[in-house]
Amino acid sequence: MNILEKIVAQKKLEVAERWSQVPVKQLEQSVYFSAPTQSLKKSLQDKNKSGIITEFKRQSPSKGIIHAQATVETVTSGYVQAGASALSILTDSNFFGGSNADLLTARKLNFCPILRKDFTIDEYQLIEAKAIGADAILLIAAILQPKQIILLSDFAHSLGLEVLLEVHSHQELDPSFFSHVDLIGVNNRDLKTFEVNTDLSKKLSSFIPSEIIKISESGISKPETIVELKKYGFEGFLIGENFMKESRPEVAAAEFITKLKSLS
Repeated sequence: MNILEKIVAQKKLEVAERWSQVPVKQLEQSVYFSAPTQSLKKSLQDKNKSGIITEFKRQSPSKGIIHAQATVETVTSGYVQAGASALSILTDSNFFGGSNADLLTARKLNFCPILRKDFTIDEYQLIEAKAIGADAILLIAAILQPKQIILLSDFAHSLGLEVLLEVHSHQELDPSFFSHVDLIGVNNRDLKTFEVNTDLSKKLSSFIPSEIIKISESGISKPETIVELKKYGFEGFLIGENFMKESRPEVAAAEFITKLKSLS
């Protein structure tokens, strides 16, 4: 199995275990479950903001430990103060060192849209996402069938959550789900080689309908890259490792966003 298949196999076990431990009725009692969500789309379209989705992640399968000592409190609050349009919080524990508690902490401290970054394969995870304070969820085209994407997207919307669909190739851009998702993210990382090239975002941009918000993910290390990607209609830019690898991620983000503003 490749790494993505391993993650999905583990995720199926996790979901079954969590379902038995925390019933849906218990999740629905969360204060966040009935609370209104904040729109990731609107935040990214706000011209007064940076368009950057800053990500909190301690590790990854390709890079190993990135920043084991980073705290959610310091980093996410710093990201928002630096001018991030939204936060992305990794909640996968086995492969990314995250947890639902990380997102809950970020939610309590920050008033901005929060994307729950995980490997969503089941409706239970969407209920869980709403219960821990997420505003948007991630669906990965590489691990789901088009029918699953449509069903999960529609269920997410019934909970008030927005849907970011991540694609890695033209083949994954199935027109059947265009009317069901809110945002499409092009992951510039090749899932087989782990090589990163932002040219992939440029190549796929014309195949994404204009009414869907386009996000470029991975491999963005310079403000100039964002300026270039904006020419191809991208309004969102997910940056994690570039900031998290620094001793103070929130300071790196502030410096990056300041430079980006000077280029605009």
